[in-house]
Amino acid sequence: MGVFPALFGRRRHERAGFALYGAAVATARDPYYYAVLGVPDTLDGRFDLVGLFAYVLIRRLQNQAPDGAALAQAVFDAMFSDMDVNLREIGVGDLSVGRKVREMWEAFHGRSKAYQVALESADEGDLSAALARNVWRGGAADWRSAALAGMVRRQIAHLAGERWEALAAGEVRFLPADEAAAA
Repeated sequence: MGVFPALFGRRRHERAGFALYGAAVATARDPYYYAVLGVPDTLDGRFDLVGLFAYVLIRRLQNQAPDGAALAQAVFDAMFSDMDVNLREIGVGDLSVGRKVREMWEAFHGRSKAYQVALESADEGDLSAALARNVWRGGAADWRSAALAGMVRRQIAHLAGERWEALAAGEVRFLPADEAAAA
């Protein structure tokens, strides 16, 4: 495949990718995570939750034929385009933005890999431990990380039922946090 078909395939999913990413951001902004679970309401804490829900969404899209990988890439691209804009808006200098976005990209990939390994593990506590390390920055797994792990698993199960046609159109419904917690 040449460069141009890959480029056009990416552009074809750009609008849907931004819409899906926006839904992940809206989910990450739910006050429940900060007020009830004590996720740090900081730039880092918000990045961690946005990254978590973007990962959950990308995970759902990746293996969906025929265009799931391209749509997953569009969500990823939207995330890091947004990170670039946000860094500039908070006053990070132009010369530093690229380096900071790369650091965020590496952090996202590291966390995604940790979550994937934990989700594939037979030990239910592995996801809780990965969340404690990443969301609470090294804190020990406790009831909060266990609760978030359960919520993540319920979000994954819920997203598995989302219709591909809706996702391809940029439409997704995450469970509201209180509903994911109660399930």
